[in-house]
Amino acid sequence: MSTLLYTHPVFSRHEVPPGHVEHGGRYDAVDRVLKSDAFAHLEKRNPPTATADEIERVHPESFRRVVEENAPTDGLAQFDADTFMGPSSLEAALRAAGGAVAATDAVFGGEAANAFVAARPPGHHAEPERAMGFCFFNSAAIAAMHARAVHGAQRVAVLDFDVHHGNGTEAAFRSDENAFYASSHEWPQYPGTGPESERGDFDNIANAPLATGSGGDAFRRAWGELLLPALGDFDPDFIVISAGFDAHGADPLGGLTLNEDDFAWATAEIAGVARDKAKGRMISVLEGGYDLDALAASVAAHVRSLMEA
Repeated sequence: MSTLLYTHPVFSRHEVPPGHVEHGGRYDAVDRVLKSDAFAHLEKRNPPTATADEIERVHPESFRRVVEENAPTDGLAQFDADTFMGPSSLEAALRAAGGAVAATDAVFGGEAANAFVAARPPGHHAEPERAMGFCFFNSAAIAAMHARAVHGAQRVAVLDFDVHHGNGTEAAFRSDENAFYASSHEWPQYPGTGPESERGDFDNIANAPLATGSGGDAFRRAWGELLLPALGDFDPDFIVISAGFDAHGADPLGGLTLNEDDFAWATAEIAGVARDKAKGRMISVLEGGYDLDALAASVAAHVRSLMEA
């Protein structure tokens, strides 16, 4: 089986103000690199829009309606200091979540070994009842909950190596004994959550804060000695990667110094746990990454590792 790739041109059209770092050029850079010869044989699919039921496995109906009802037909709507929505943004957010759901269906249906959803806006800062940090709907958490609701998965996990802590995923999972969240992230850094002491109500949260300036050695120790063993102990039957690449040394929003090899290593290590514990069932969704060259190179390394898993 192969790796599936979910893309859609609306991801480029999600509107933000001029000068905003989470702009359509991010998707364009990812799309270009994944159209290169090295990825020519990947099966590419357009993601559907997520349904209300799929969104509401993580976000209550009241919140979903607030997002939908405030989506503008022209101009921009602002949800917090840096989270904006334009006329194409609601479709993009719904297709980002829908792509994660469709990827989950494909992996459980035996259509692919794994999948990468090359979407924007990102999702891991979206709390159940709050849009923030460029994020509206938490695609990774939605995919994990979909696996439980539709495919009989019992213990689901989200692994996050974005430079920023995924406060939204942690909030969604904290009190759910059958959902596990692990994150490495710069500390201190936005959004100010994710201390190592936060373990969740059922020891189902694992955080590995990394000091500003940390590089690949510290990152690999965090995953190899703390996060991956905790994942193995949790014994998941489905894994979602929140694949943010803003921990790259070239990224303007992060203060870590990772490179593409570090992301490829983490992907391969997570895939190893997926093989051992989850029959290989794993998908990945794009989160951050704001230096376009570093983002493209990192995505290429990540997807190559998925293809080799």
